[in-house]
Amino acid sequence: QVQLVESGGGLVQAGGSLRLSCAASGGTLSSYAMGWFRQAPGKEREFVTGISRSGSSTYYANSVKGRFTISRDNAKNTVSLQMNSLKPEDTAVYYCAASPQRFAVVALGAYDYWGQGTQVTVSS
Repeated sequence: QVQLVESGGGLVQAGGSLRLSCAASGGTLSSYAMGWFRQAPGKEREFVTGISRSGSSTYYANSVKGRFTISRDNAKNTVSLQMNSLKPEDTAVYYCAASPQRFAVVALGAYDYWGQGTQVTVSS
């Protein structure tokens, strides 16, 4: 059973940056593709970005491409999300998730383990 814990959320002004981290325990993170999702109030949870087991392949939603960067350190069992040029529409609870797939996938159902989420608020 893999436990995921996100950290690094907070309040930032538009144009600012935040770095989210996801720490895993109870399992080897290198066995999972990892994804970041977000859910804004009144909206469905959506895929933001994902990274393959090895870290060699990444995938981004169009809305964050060029602004967000996902990375992983399998030796430390962590995944990070660097978010630059933040916009008010990026405001949401951000979740990391683990999928047994080799490569990151968009579908929520492909992810077996989820963190509790961390709030990101971008003020205009």
